[in-house]
Amino acid sequence: MLAGCGTGATGTADGTAGGRAADPAPDTSADTPTGSSGAATDSAAPAPDGSGRVPNGTLLVADFGSDTVTFVDPGPGRGRGPIAEVKAGTAPYGLVVGEDGRAWVATAEGVAVIDTATRTRLALVPYGTESGPVTTGEYRGGGMGIALAPDGRHVYVGVNVPGGNGTLEIIDTATREVTATVPVGRRPFDIDVSPDGREVYATGHDSFDVTAVDTGTLEPRRMEVAPYGTEGGLGSWLKPHYAVVRPADGKLLLPFEGERLAVLDPRTGKVGIERMTADTHQHGAALAPDGTLLVVGTGPIAADDEDPSLTVRTPDGKERVVPLEGPHEDVAVSRDGRTAYVTGGFTRDGYWNGITVVDLHDDGDGYAAPVRIDAGERPLGIAVL
Repeated sequence: MLAGCGTGATGTADGTAGGRAADPAPDTSADTPTGSSGAATDSAAPAPDGSGRVPNGTLLVADFGSDTVTFVDPGPGRGRGPIAEVKAGTAPYGLVVGEDGRAWVATAEGVAVIDTATRTRLALVPYGTESGPVTTGEYRGGGMGIALAPDGRHVYVGVNVPGGNGTLEIIDTATREVTATVPVGRRPFDIDVSPDGREVYATGHDSFDVTAVDTGTLEPRRMEVAPYGTEGGLGSWLKPHYAVVRPADGKLLLPFEGERLAVLDPRTGKVGIERMTADTHQHGAALAPDGTLLVVGTGPIAADDEDPSLTVRTPDGKERVVPLEGPHEDVAVSRDGRTAYVTGGFTRDGYWNGITVVDLHDDGDGYAAPVRIDAGERPLGIAVL
């Protein structure tokens, strides 16, 4: 579910902010046939609880800058930070974790399947879409947004095709094979699924739209989402990035620029607009268990924009804007809804190699100050295990 924004021209984003993580050991599973098991880096490192299992609450992040995923102990206390890393594939973007503990990671060359209990890569599922040479950088081809069906039987991944429309690829989680490919919009930043699993939504960054795909018929249906209009085309900053599906009514919430929240009804294609207050360019979004919307403010794109932030918006529309130090990209929420984890691996220059931990719960003494912890190289996608 991730990428930079601005023009759609092919290019790279190779900023050097932050230190480079240690080079991972060779991934001996790289040539393993799809569906077969294989070795992976750092899999022998013990879990923090000494059980060999990954404790609940551990974070998993996609390291866009080092072709790995990193397991992170969010703390607090000693040992807080990276635990281990596993080879995933070139320039990993979004990731999602199933109830079985397997993570599905969208890379430039295929979807990596990671066993989070043993910390091994089980397979790399190649795409059915031809997206050009395997490269890195903000506009690279290959997988971007990714999501799981509610029953866990399918993975849905948005594949970027540089210079053209993207596709939605459907992977059978049992066979680890692509079973269908459906045309969607340009640069599918984010993929979401309806609560009943009957529709998948691909947010097309460069086409100002959301494509709804019926999971039974595989018929696509395009809905424009452009609260500022489409003037500027590929060069516009005012495009959709990430969405969440509101469980109460199935509507999609898409934040724009810390000013407008587009509320898309996928049944009718109509878009309502609600006011937001952060006044900054926005990317990642997530919902807390109580329905609170979290939106990552990446920082200013215009002279009068505000600095990076995390918007915490309650279901009744009230907002708390938490200042962040430096650009960020995506966000995940702890299972108890008390903590947000915001990745610092922004795809444009200015990224940093860590996560900001944000307190979402006020026990009466106010909110704790945000804390930054180390987390891999250019972390983008994030999930809580």
